[in-house]
Amino acid sequence: MGVLTQILDTLIDLPEDYEEIFDFLDQHDAQNQDPWGLDHQVIKSSLKMVWFLYRHYFQVRLFGAEKIQDRPYMVVGNHTGQIAIDGMLLYCAFLTQIKPPRVLRAMVERFIPTTPFFGQLVASGGAILGDRQNGKYLMERGESLMVFPEGVRGVAKNTPEFYQVQSFSTGFYRMALINHTPIIPCAIIGCEEMYPYIYHPRSLAARLGLPALPLSLGMLLGPVGVLPLPSPVDIILGDPIELPPELNLDSPDKEIEAQVALIEAQIRAMVAEGLKQRRPFKERVGLRDQRSL
Repeated sequence: MGVLTQILDTLIDLPEDYEEIFDFLDQHDAQNQDPWGLDHQVIKSSLKMVWFLYRHYFQVRLFGAEKIQDRPYMVVGNHTGQIAIDGMLLYCAFLTQIKPPRVLRAMVERFIPTTPFFGQLVASGGAILGDRQNGKYLMERGESLMVFPEGVRGVAKNTPEFYQVQSFSTGFYRMALINHTPIIPCAIIGCEEMYPYIYHPRSLAARLGLPALPLSLGMLLGPVGVLPLPSPVDIILGDPIELPPELNLDSPDKEIEAQVALIEAQIRAMVAEGLKQRRPFKERVGLRDQRSL
């Protein structure tokens, strides 16, 4: 079994500092008992598959890693694609490509922690329910957060709506104000193309009590159609945004909304610029590129 594992690890081409990453995390978190069940061993085992997807299947490029310092951040990005692959790839980038490595704590929707099996799995990876008290607890301990302020609306888009950034909620900004944690704006390009032809019957999803109900032509292929296409992904990190010192948790909604609008506009502009630089997916799989915007 040991030999087979070594062969598989070689084929996956794990990062050279794979062991060092988790030695660092174990030392860094030695004094912190995570109340949600963060488990480095689960992350270490899962990273082998995630790294294969990150490095080889989606061929992720990370831009702006040099902007990240050794301090806590709130990473705020556009939500893209039909499932949370964007979050998984961003998580992997900060774990393997940023120095020092860190586990981004994903702030997730309320239905995710209660989902059988999946809820426990994402909790082991560091995900938590996205409320202010949880965020406060983590930021006071120097953790970095990952937030998608569009929520489910960001991923539940029909094909003509791809890369149209939806309006941001404001809760993330008030959360960042707890410790005036700097915000890293992030644009993720390439995840929409993983499921290129999508329709969302939103009224039916609401009747069924589902947050979203994506229907794809690929479903006609059965289980194979559920697999995401190997669209190349770019992750673009912007300059850290320092929060105005005069703002606090009790600041009026109008002042908070103005700051959120600026961040939303910046990420929308980053997405537009990133689309100009995206790699032509059609050349990889022989499909007509129907994604020009």
